[in-house]
Amino acid sequence: MLRRVHGYLLPRKEAAPTSSRQLQDEGYTHLQSVFSSGELAALIEEIDQVYRDYPPDGRAAGRSAEEDEDFRYEMFNRSPLAQKAIAHPEILATIEPLLGEDCHVIANTCWRNPPREQNGHGGGFWHIDAGPHVPRDPEVPWDDRIPYPIFAIGAHLYLQDCPLESGPTGVIPGSHKSGMPPPLEKFDDVTLTFNGTGVKPLIAKAGDVCLFVSDVWHRRMPSQTGDSGRYFLQAHYGRRDIAQRVRPTAAVNHVSPEAAGRAASDREKILIGLHGPWFYDG
Repeated sequence: MLRRVHGYLLPRKEAAPTSSRQLQDEGYTHLQSVFSSGELAALIEEIDQVYRDYPPDGRAAGRSAEEDEDFRYEMFNRSPLAQKAIAHPEILATIEPLLGEDCHVIANTCWRNPPREQNGHGGGFWHIDAGPHVPRDPEVPWDDRIPYPIFAIGAHLYLQDCPLESGPTGVIPGSHKSGMPPPLEKFDDVTLTFNGTGVKPLIAKAGDVCLFVSDVWHRRMPSQTGDSGRYFLQAHYGRRDIAQRVRPTAAVNHVSPEAAGRAASDREKILIGLHGPWFYDG
């Protein structure tokens, strides 16, 4: 645990919620009944309107037009109630002891996945959202006297129930401490384990919030008969040091037109901050 003191991150001495401890130790936590039915109804109405008012962003190359319709980005810019929801005190109380009191939202996307037999996207393979932030040889054990650092945390704010049949996000507890991405040869293996621990499906009710560390191995579980689809507002929170990815760098950057024109190669563009879409961007 940590806190920001005079601009510096220092070990935290104050008490923190048990949800913060679970995030730090296991890489995920589940907050139940964060939003009331009335709050949810208003939020859903406003987000449904965003889907009507804004066309798909088309951020992911190769994604079908059908699946592109599932997503809407930069939600706090498009929905006042989404902006309020991602600032819920219970969420902030959980993440601030791990990211600092000045953490910020680095991406904010809504997912509205209807039932379908085959999903080409939706995180349907083992992955991490960024990092590993502390890459490490598997032969080098982590010293448990040092709390494992956390740089970014994802949150799913559930707008409808997400039962096992709908293919909830599954996480492998403790894998955020591995210092490695999931093994490529098992990218679709639902029996994947880390240190003997298998997948934990994040089965949730509407109004719940599930949070997970960006480095934890996770995926969408396969949907089953009775799939009712998934509908959740996603927010990623990062330390102040982590750049926002709410809009692509092609749209929002610190680069003058003259400097952009001088950048001839992909490496020169990346060097001045013009990155192609990747984690969090799409």
